[in-house]
Amino acid sequence: MRRRLLAAATAVGLTLAASPALAQPQSTFDAVRARGVVNCGVNTGLAGFAAPDSQGVWRGLDVDLCRAVAAAMFGDATKVRFVPLTAQQRFTALQSGEVDMLSRNTTWTLGRDTSLGLDFVGINFYDGQGFMVKRSLGVKSAKELDGATICVQPGTTTELNLTDWFRANNLRFTPVVIERLEEVNAAFFAGRCDALTTDVSGLASVRASQGARAEEYVILPEVISKEPLGPVVRHGDNRWADLVRWAHFAMIEAEELGLTSANIDQHLNSTNPTIQRFVGATGGFGQMLGVDNRWAYNIVKQVGNYGESFERNVKPLGIQRGINELWTKGGLMYSPPFR
Repeated sequence: MRRRLLAAATAVGLTLAASPALAQPQSTFDAVRARGVVNCGVNTGLAGFAAPDSQGVWRGLDVDLCRAVAAAMFGDATKVRFVPLTAQQRFTALQSGEVDMLSRNTTWTLGRDTSLGLDFVGINFYDGQGFMVKRSLGVKSAKELDGATICVQPGTTTELNLTDWFRANNLRFTPVVIERLEEVNAAFFAGRCDALTTDVSGLASVRASQGARAEEYVILPEVISKEPLGPVVRHGDNRWADLVRWAHFAMIEAEELGLTSANIDQHLNSTNPTIQRFVGATGGFGQMLGVDNRWAYNIVKQVGNYGESFERNVKPLGIQRGINELWTKGGLMYSPPFR
């Protein structure tokens, strides 16, 4: 086939290299490097995960992962452009190339992983769906919500799980479907619905946003789903996927090794072989990823390890580590070996 194509090209005075039909599209890795900034899709505003602070600076667990990728790629965690996306916008924005990655409390499911032209490359938060109600309702269990109106965002696993769970428990409900997170939350607090449903971490974030009024609301005990949340890239863009995946793993591995933003400089000359590989003294892992060999050092120095990010962003919401602890402490956070 190759010979026939060459012969045909020669016959018409062309070369294969000049044929636009055969040209390869630029990879995300190369596009990001040329642009000098990572375009990262994040939530429109979810405290603890992705939200601008009072100075307009984006903060959160998902935001830190975006910065970790920038630190790995450029040696500079500030080289990120944050693109706030609603649940319905997020996948289209990634598919179209508007963003290079999603780091936006997005649940990894079989359908999303196989039918959208996208790849999930890790899990940075294990969560589950729950319900929040006003304490004055006196509701103690989600099974008491028969006939309730429930606020929910469209285009989410939350919406699908809600329907499944109520049907499985022979309960009725009326959905109040609103696209933007801020608006669905406002509708709940305004009394337009009896309950709000989303990931438990999201409920904790929304409740904390009420300040002194937070105690007026209660998160019910039922967790009705598995919600493994993590970063997403376009399918088939393996070099870029590798970098995002291992930036995530580097934050977990650093915590396991006891490396923090405050002490990592003290370990640059460590005799521990694993730490030597991690900080780039040996191993050449940066070269394998197409970046500087100090890529993992740059992540920890500039962003911190996973535990630091969790303590800084998620714990203030009243959420404990739980299954998001390291595997060495009974949790599910686990990095493949840096070897």
